[in-house]
Amino acid sequence: MTWQERRIVTFLSAVLAVLFAIVLVLLGARYKENRAEKEAAQEDGSAAPAADPGAYTALSYENGSFTLSFALDENGDWVWADDPSFPLDDTTILGITGQLASWKPQQTVTDAEVLADAGFDQPNGSLTATTAKGDTTLLFGRTTTDGSSYYVRLNGDETTAYILPGTLYQLMSRPIYDMMELPELPVLSEDRLLSVTIQGPDEEDGTVSSVTVLTAYQSESGTSWRGDGANITDAPVVRALLEDFAALTITKCVDYHPSDDAAAICGFDHPAAKVSIRYTTETDTEQTLQLTIGSRLPDETGRYVRLGSDSTIYFLPTELLDPLMAVSVNGLEG
Repeated sequence: MTWQERRIVTFLSAVLAVLFAIVLVLLGARYKENRAEKEAAQEDGSAAPAADPGAYTALSYENGSFTLSFALDENGDWVWADDPSFPLDDTTILGITGQLASWKPQQTVTDAEVLADAGFDQPNGSLTATTAKGDTTLLFGRTTTDGSSYYVRLNGDETTAYILPGTLYQLMSRPIYDMMELPELPVLSEDRLLSVTIQGPDEEDGTVSSVTVLTAYQSESGTSWRGDGANITDAPVVRALLEDFAALTITKCVDYHPSDDAAAICGFDHPAAKVSIRYTTETDTEQTLQLTIGSRLPDETGRYVRLGSDSTIYFLPTELLDPLMAVSVNGLEG
């Protein structure tokens, strides 16, 4: 290699070194810029929600129809802020915190025209989630064209919106009574029943209506039933009653701690029927289940029901109550 060639190589190497240094400077500046933007975002509250679902200590949200608030109690259990004694099933709450923790927008929107049409002037709802570090707020704008997702504004940032799947908003749309831990009725199979007492509606003058009593007798050949001294084991109305007792399940709460007026509207001032079912548990302990049957729902899909001395009003479907209501009015002839 001649001295001229060596000189050219040296010159090119120097140029490459300078260019490399410039690239490093630009990358460093960009890194500092991104870091500053991230720190600024954290300072003004526009950071993403906490990634740990267990970090949340309170939730409050509204969806245009109702507002609900929840918080962790001293035992670390989620409770309804309006009534901590409410038997809350926290599945929905854990679903919401899980959605927040797995913050994965389908799209980030910064276009001013799109943001102006995202529906934040008339939002569909809002959510505030609290951790030890502070609050995260979400504002739900309109749905996307296909209706499956929502435009969401995070922590009041008007320059950016996120498109989120509708899953989170759907969880926020569950009424509080759909989040209730419902009572579990005992197993009322025929082999566990001891007796059934059914009292019909009171007469207009206040006198007690007739009472129908069915008594079970267990033997090696199975269960036989007596009523008014007669063997009624194979009577269709008895078979229908026993089938419905075995299927009894509480699936819906209508009113938790209702007012006296609400109870009267539901028919509990003058119940349509009162039922007392004596049965044995798995441990052969004798127990009694008492049902008070109120009036029909306006849509006639079922009736209002109370369990024992509990003032809560539940729902039972018509098909599980028809045989019982027939007996309450007409006795075993019904």
